[in-house]
Amino acid sequence: MKIRAVIVEDSRLARNELKELIKLHDDLEIVGEASNVDDGVKLIESESPDLLFLDINMPEKDGFDLLEMLDEVPITVFTTAYDEYAIKSFEYNALDYLLKPVSDKRFNMAMDKVRDKISSNSEAKSTTKKLTEDSQIFIKDGDSCWLVKIGDISLFEIMGNYTRVYFEDKKPMLYKSLNQVEEKLPEDSFFRANRQQIVNTNYIENVVPWFNGKLKLTIKNGEEVEVSRRQSYIFKDRMSL
Repeated sequence: MKIRAVIVEDSRLARNELKELIKLHDDLEIVGEASNVDDGVKLIESESPDLLFLDINMPEKDGFDLLEMLDEVPITVFTTAYDEYAIKSFEYNALDYLLKPVSDKRFNMAMDKVRDKISSNSEAKSTTKKLTEDSQIFIKDGDSCWLVKIGDISLFEIMGNYTRVYFEDKKPMLYKSLNQVEEKLPEDSFFRANRQQIVNTNYIENVVPWFNGKLKLTIKNGEEVEVSRRQSYIFKDRMSL
């Protein structure tokens, strides 16, 4: 299986050096490259790569800005000439951090990590048991506890390292990431509106066009959710006849 990769790097020389390293790995395939953040976001949204090689220091917007603009973030390997961003890069769940110029040995080590990550992700997906709308989950937030049916939850929302769960008039926290939650949700009734929120489509009360091709949803509990541009296209296709 080919690992589909995208390079976002403002230096043409650095992009070429990366491409030479990638050529040494038969299972890597470059599906696109970009020299700035905005073009990089468009490329990633259109290609949905497995792997992203991302520079940090770029004109106008940096690599961290790019990750915050994405709904779904590929496995990310930062490539930079500066080591002061190392700690921050792992706060963004980067898999590795390569300092330029990148040696063959260090690049090979990073690719071994990428393969291990892809393999573990595939195994997790194959063993993850999907919930149904009638499934119940246990939530404990402080001294309060609930046993909640999945179909009664209208919205999931990222809150730092937690996920806020909306049902009835309650908004407790669940100590799981939104991605962990999404893996188990029934796909026919839950939709990833953006990087921060997943909505139960059965609770959508109103849909209106929003800016730049986006949509805005109103949930029955009064919450408003802005659907990203990419997800708006998917939503229209999914909900149309």
